[in-house]
Amino acid sequence: MAYDIIVIGSGPGGYVAAIRASQLGFKTAVVEKESLGGICLNWGCIPTKALLKSASVIESFNHAADYGIQASDFKVDFPAVVKRSRGVADKMSKGVQFLMKKNKIDVIMGMGKLNAKKEVEVTGADGKMTVYQAKHTILATGARSRQLPNLPIDGKKVIGYREAMVLPETPKTMIVVGSGAIGVEFAYFYNAMGCKVTIVEFMPRIVPVEDEDISKELEKSLKKKGITIMTNSSVEKVDTAGAGVKATVKTADGEVTLEADIVLSAAGIVANIENIGLDIAGVATDKGKVTVDKFYKTSAAGIYAIGDITPGQALAHVASKGAIICVEAIAFGEGKYKHMPEPLDYGNVPGCTYCSPEVASVGMTEKQAKDAGYEIKVGKFPFSASGKASASGATEGFVKVIFDAKYGEWLGTHMIGSNVTEMIIETVVARKLETTWHEVLDSIHPHPTMSESVKDAIEVALGEAIHL
Repeated sequence: MAYDIIVIGSGPGGYVAAIRASQLGFKTAVVEKESLGGICLNWGCIPTKALLKSASVIESFNHAADYGIQASDFKVDFPAVVKRSRGVADKMSKGVQFLMKKNKIDVIMGMGKLNAKKEVEVTGADGKMTVYQAKHTILATGARSRQLPNLPIDGKKVIGYREAMVLPETPKTMIVVGSGAIGVEFAYFYNAMGCKVTIVEFMPRIVPVEDEDISKELEKSLKKKGITIMTNSSVEKVDTAGAGVKATVKTADGEVTLEADIVLSAAGIVANIENIGLDIAGVATDKGKVTVDKFYKTSAAGIYAIGDITPGQALAHVASKGAIICVEAIAFGEGKYKHMPEPLDYGNVPGCTYCSPEVASVGMTEKQAKDAGYEIKVGKFPFSASGKASASGATEGFVKVIFDAKYGEWLGTHMIGSNVTEMIIETVVARKLETTWHEVLDSIHPHPTMSESVKDAIEVALGEAIHL
């Protein structure tokens, strides 16, 4: 059973690698232990967005009177909300099955691992092990919820993101530990469902990787929705002996005890690098990640790694782009592709958080730009001054742009507001093309749109504000 390329894992890194490999003429197989599409399609990006859409619809009903519509008598069917989310995930997974067939990729179900001969051993559900040979093997095994030592996940009272997507009913109270994208998205969702939510964050501010102004605005918004936020705080221990959970939380002012039906641990992720034969095959790791070069080669010849198991942002779009770069580099080496691909620029990767209001950013924060020694121009345009935002009833938030004052280089953009995850791409493309503020201002932005607020923010940065 020999292949040109075997991919272990079928998430947004794995299945994309397999398809690109097949397109370039490689005999390809993908190994998957659970469901095609991996965590992203089945338990991450896609089903969570389905849940968040339901939360958004509830918000719309709650504010229908603001639009002249009376819609006071409605009921939330929580099991139906979960069922819709699972249906969306199932449909997307079936879509990946179709793509595998379309591209003539063999799907091997089972747990894959490397052996001493750098072959791939796959153990099926029946316990039978089959050995496959491949000239190139790409590891794309993804990541899972990080378990904190003092917060063991039991799947019932202390849960991770997987359990959070399929609870049988809405809990009355919930403690969310961690305020990254996963934490604030679930906090927003369950708050919209009628749950009393408390966020506990170890760092001084929520969404700590974002620009400080974004953190402040999101905290203000979430508190307005009724979510309690505790920063500079940590859950020291939990007691699950009673009907619910008692969490001991260490704060700057001492310890307090919080009671809730459920604790959701959203304290990050950890790479799935165990039990896949890395040591046996001679694949080096560092700090829980597989060591790779800019084309995703590992320390072992013929073995590559992409996605969440490698250094860099653990994001689906990073895994997908890394997959294409990896496969095209392999193909170039074998004369199947015309040129060496360009390495991924990890400094120009957009990040998106899909709570309400949404958060989207790319490039440097204001602090990072200053720390890097740039003299900067900063512009901030509030959606409250946007005609489209006012017409839509979505005036919350702002666009913040950061430019190098000397050359006009676009250093970063940070947005919070309605639908901003669809707007961030303008900055990504502009930065890729090394665009300055001049080209952006010379490009006509359609009116009325939320996206023209990017142009407005640049005008603010230059002291040329028209609409503010």
